[in-house]
Amino acid sequence: MSTIKNFFATRWGIISVGAFIGIFAPLLQKWGNPANMGVCVACMERDIAGALGLHRAAVVQYMRPEIIGFVLGSLIAAYAFKEFRARAGSAPIVRFVLGAFAMIGGLVFLGCPWRAALRLSGGDGNAIFGLLGLIGGIWIGTFFLKGGYNLGRAQKTHTSVGWLLPLIMLGFLVLMLIFPQVPGQEKSGVLFYSVKGPGSMHAPLLVSLAIGLLIGFLAQRSRFCTMGAIRDFVLFRQAHLLLGFITLVVVAFIVNLILGQFNPGFEKQPIAHTMSLWNFGGMVLAGLAFCLAGGCPGRQLFLAGEGDGDAAVFVLGMIVGAGIAHNFGLASSPDGVGHYGIPAVIIGLLTCLFIGFTMRKEVA
Repeated sequence: MSTIKNFFATRWGIISVGAFIGIFAPLLQKWGNPANMGVCVACMERDIAGALGLHRAAVVQYMRPEIIGFVLGSLIAAYAFKEFRARAGSAPIVRFVLGAFAMIGGLVFLGCPWRAALRLSGGDGNAIFGLLGLIGGIWIGTFFLKGGYNLGRAQKTHTSVGWLLPLIMLGFLVLMLIFPQVPGQEKSGVLFYSVKGPGSMHAPLLVSLAIGLLIGFLAQRSRFCTMGAIRDFVLFRQAHLLLGFITLVVVAFIVNLILGQFNPGFEKQPIAHTMSLWNFGGMVLAGLAFCLAGGCPGRQLFLAGEGDGDAAVFVLGMIVGAGIAHNFGLASSPDGVGHYGIPAVIIGLLTCLFIGFTMRKEVA
């Protein structure tokens, strides 16, 4: 166990995790997930929101097993290596709001940092603007971090607090088994299912769940984080996490070439739009929110799996934010940004700046 623990703390450990994701994300696409969306935390949480009826956008409703696997895989790793620590209480309402705006920004771009990387590896040039926006948002966030921004310390709490989000995810899995998808039907019991569009495209349940569990396990061990990769490089010139992120892009590019899934260009890319300014702007908002919250959407799931109740609040904020985005016309589509997506990004940026400026402690 100690050998495994030490390996994932090394450079080759984080590279191996990036390579694993880079291999299996395109394979999930090959096995049924939407194009350039083998793994997208924001998109998959949006689909979960749809499956629960939090929004009624019929084309994006499916209880994605990968997200369930991320949390439960992290939980298994945390217990296996005695790292499960229930803690909470570090500005939960702020984390919820940051989660909601991170999702809104992501859905204006149509993806999270994971999907931005996978879109680029699949040839989607629009992802360049998203990645630049992500870097810009995180860069702004680092000024707050250097200026004393702090959400406060989480406190040790009851073990049950740390178990709540894993139990919720386990409950989602049980619901999928009790109310499985019925071909041609938009609802099965209490769950909604897409019969067309991205929500109707998915790899087999057990395959998706198994890969999600493995990614959750490996990412918990390696502390894989796309936001942290950029933040650490900007703040400290540390490239450890960045190596994992770069490896993901390079390996996914190679696998897409092998599978015939690399289609370079800007026009008519799958589940993408060409409004470059708002591809950039949406991810500025998402990147800033991730930086202020302390982790990318994947990292928040992995933290929640190891007992972090504050990360769980951020995750729930993202799921609720997906409902808000689709119910109020904020989310983009291949035709462009939603009717109210642009003002939502501006409001989100102002909110994040307000949080950043008002939650600082004096730096000695």
